[in-house]
Amino acid sequence: MTTWITVCDTCKRADWDAAEGLPTDGETLAELVEAAATGAEDVRTRRVSCTMGCDRAVNITVQAKDKINYSLGTFEATQGDAEAIVEYAAKHAASETGQVPYREWPQGVKGHFVSRHQPLPEE
Repeated sequence: MTTWITVCDTCKRADWDAAEGLPTDGETLAELVEAAATGAEDVRTRRVSCTMGCDRAVNITVQAKDKINYSLGTFEATQGDAEAIVEYAAKHAASETGQVPYREWPQGVKGHFVSRHQPLPEE
């Protein structure tokens, strides 16, 4: 089953300066995550504008239908963060429930979890 990595492309860390004309931290992280996910089995990416987690920028979500979903934040727009996010998402995709044992978490996602969302009930 496909796991989606959703990256907030409007996220800006506190030191981001619009006057410099650089992409937002979210845009930069999205590019890095998209590149890191190339060829990853059962992992797809998308961008959204604003996940309303500004105090914890840069934010992402890891989601799949009928699985536990996660919000994560305080990432930096680095290759290492992008690779850890994609590695975690691949483990999420491989899990029947979306839960990944802590011992399997990539170091780069530890300390970044904000919240967990249970799957929606069947109607």
